[in-house]
Amino acid sequence: MDDPQFDLVIIGSGVGGSAVAHQLAGSAARVLVLERGGDLPREPQNRDAEAVFHQRRYQAHETWTSGARPFRPGQFHYVGGHTSFYGAAMFRLRERDFDATEHEDGLSPAWPVRYAELEPWYALAERLFGVRGQAGTDPCEPPRSTPYPHPPVPHEPVIAALEKRLRALDLQPFPMPIAVDLGDGGRCERCGSCDGFPCLIGAKGDARTRLLQPALKQPNVMLQPNSHVQRLLVDDSGRRVVAAEVLREGRLERVQADRFVLSAGAVQSAALLLRSAGPRHPQGLANGSGAVGRYFMSHNCTALMAVDPRRRNDTRLPKTLALNDFYFGDGTPGGLPLGHLQLLGKIREPMLRGVMPVWVPQAARRWLAEHSVDWYAMSEDLPHADSRVQLNAADGIDLQWRRTNQRTHRLFVARMRRLLRRLGYPLVLARAFGIESPSHQCGTLRFGDDPAQSVLDPWCKAWDLDNLHVVDASFFPSSGAVNPALTVAAQALRVGAHLREEMAA
Repeated sequence: MDDPQFDLVIIGSGVGGSAVAHQLAGSAARVLVLERGGDLPREPQNRDAEAVFHQRRYQAHETWTSGARPFRPGQFHYVGGHTSFYGAAMFRLRERDFDATEHEDGLSPAWPVRYAELEPWYALAERLFGVRGQAGTDPCEPPRSTPYPHPPVPHEPVIAALEKRLRALDLQPFPMPIAVDLGDGGRCERCGSCDGFPCLIGAKGDARTRLLQPALKQPNVMLQPNSHVQRLLVDDSGRRVVAAEVLREGRLERVQADRFVLSAGAVQSAALLLRSAGPRHPQGLANGSGAVGRYFMSHNCTALMAVDPRRRNDTRLPKTLALNDFYFGDGTPGGLPLGHLQLLGKIREPMLRGVMPVWVPQAARRWLAEHSVDWYAMSEDLPHADSRVQLNAADGIDLQWRRTNQRTHRLFVARMRRLLRRLGYPLVLARAFGIESPSHQCGTLRFGDDPAQSVLDPWCKAWDLDNLHVVDASFFPSSGAVNPALTVAAQALRVGAHLREEMAA
C-alpha cells in the first residue's frame, strides 16, 4: 500500500476515530483507518484477573519518562483503542462544565461550544453505544432531548441495599449510565470481568463493536492494523498534510490523503505532532500557539475499598450506582466543587497484589476483596501550561504532570470515607491513582476560539493546517469530573457529520 490515495485517513481506531469513520461510512469518500495495534485476541485470559492485572498481558510494552524517572504507562494498542478495557461508563458532561468554573486551585475554562450544540450528538452516541440509564435521577444531569435508549442495569442485592441506605441519608444516588448489552436477547452474562478487562463475548459497548465494525461493512471504509504512524508530512506551503509516514511490518510507507483525522489519544496525538516538526513547523506541527502538548489533564482519582467483615460481596456487575451530590459544591454556601463518586468493577485479589505492601499475605488480600464494595472517587484536574507532553532524548514520550485540586480531592475522599463508614463499612481503604495509570488523560491539543491560545478551532480543525482535524480527548479545554468517552464520541460524531457535508460539497 505504498503511496495510496484516499479522501480521508483516520489515525487511531478508538472512540474518536471510529466515530468519524462511522459518520463517513456509506459516503462517496474513500476512508482508511490506520491502527497502531492489531486485533485484541478473544481468549480465556480476557476474563482472568491474574493475566490482565498482575501479568499485564495486554498492556503495551513501552516506557515513558517523567523527567529522569522511567515508567511503564497503562496504555493499550488494539483495534478499538482503550475502550476495549474501559468500564463502559457513559456520562455526559454537566451543562455548567461548558462554562468557566472556579475551583480552589484556579479556573476551569469555558468551552468554545455550548452544551446545547453537543446535546443531539450525545443522544446519538448513547443510541450507538446502547447506553442503559434512567433520565431525571442524576441531581445535576444536563437537559436531555431524549430518554436513554435502554433502561438501567438492575442493581444486584448488595448494591440495591446500598442505594436505600444512601437515600435514607437524604442523598440522591442514581443508576449509572453504562454501555453493556444486557437484557432480553443481550449478550452480557454478568461475568464479573468488565471494568479493566476486554470483553470475551463482545457484550461491552466499545468503539470497535459499536462504531468501527458497522462502518467496515460499507465498501468505502478500510482498516489497516499494525500500522504505527511515525510522522505527518506537509507540502511546501506548510498548510496541508500530504502523507502519513507509517511503520508497518518493519518498513516505512507513505499513506497519502486529501484530509487527515488524528485520533491517537491525548498523549500519543500530541507526541506525533511534535515528532512531525520540520522547516515550516520547527516547534512541531500545528504548534503556532505553542500549546501542542500543553495543558495535559488527568482526573484526580482514588479507589476506595469499603470493607464489611460481616458480609461477603458476591456482586458480579457492580457498576450500576453513582453519586453526584457533591459535584458542584460541598453542601455549604459558596462551597467549591468536590467531585463524582461511582462504583468500580469488583476488585479481585490479583488487582491488590501490586498496590498493597508485600508483607500482606495473599489470604488477607483475598479476604478483603471478597468483603469489599469498591468505589471510584473522581475530582477535576485543571489545565496548567506546565502539565505537558514532550519528547525525551530518545524521541519517546516525557510526561510532566503538575497536579491541581489535590487538597480538594483529599477533602472529597475523606468525606466519602466518612460516608461509607456511616453506611456500615467500618474499614475503608484508599489508594490514589498515579502517573503510571493516568485516568482519562485529555487536554494536550485543546480547542478554542483564539488561535493564539489553542491548537484547534471549534470543529477540531488545526488552526495552522487546512486539512487536519483532531478528535480524541486532547481537544478538551477542561476535564470536568466524569468519564470522558461519551463526550469524545459526541464531538467526533459532530465533526464526522461536518466532514461528510464538506466532502460532498
